Amino acid sequence: MDDETRHRADAPPYLAALDLRGRRCVVAGGGAVARRKVEGLLAAGADVVVVAPEVGDMPPGAKLERREVRLDDLDGAMLAICATDDPDANAALAREAHRRGVLVNVVDDPDGGTFTVPAVARSGRVQVAVSTAGASPLLARRLRDELAPHVTEAHASLAGLLADLRAQWEPRAVAAGVPPAARRAAWQAVLDLPLLELLRDGELDEARGQAAAVLERALALD
Repeated sequence: MDDETRHRADAPPYLAALDLRGRRCVVAGGGAVARRKVEGLLAAGADVVVVAPEVGDMPPGAKLERREVRLDDLDGAMLAICATDDPDANAALAREAHRRGVLVNVVDDPDGGTFTVPAVARSGRVQVAVSTAGASPLLARRLRDELAPHVTEAHASLAGLLADLRAQWEPRAVAAGVPPAARRAAWQAVLDLPLLELLRDGELDEARGQAAAVLERALALD
């Protein structure tokens, strides 16, 4: 495969979920767009620093630096958002981020960064992201809004339940020598249960009991 094919202009982005917990993330800009970016970063547990001469109302938890952004604001940063109203300042910070290998999003120039931010519908641990690779943020948000009603509190509860069961069961299954294919089959059987319906009805204990019983049978069958 030649370089032109590998780097073709119409290639879609590779979507990934970043673990930003405790990571320094810099947002340059203090307006409404910057605020939306800050909200998403804080929700991911990031250590967020907002730098701008004038900073509007920002969510609690962000560190505010009311001054012009500097290139050394990227010191120790994993990620940067360029959201000032000055395209030249955004471009300069983005160039420095590229040089340092810092992930960067440029809100007024999607092609100038290393990533774009998808529109996200959230409920607890469950997130559904829609990306147009920067082609149309409005389309991404519209699709997100259409999907949002399907991402419910019951899905969040189910994700939490599965996380708890996984933490308890997987070490036991590995220790018992249950092969990966059998473990995947066990989890598929759990997901085939009417867990969402039980959780929507507030029957958390019943949902947990049914799921745990399936997992225990998988251990016994091995």
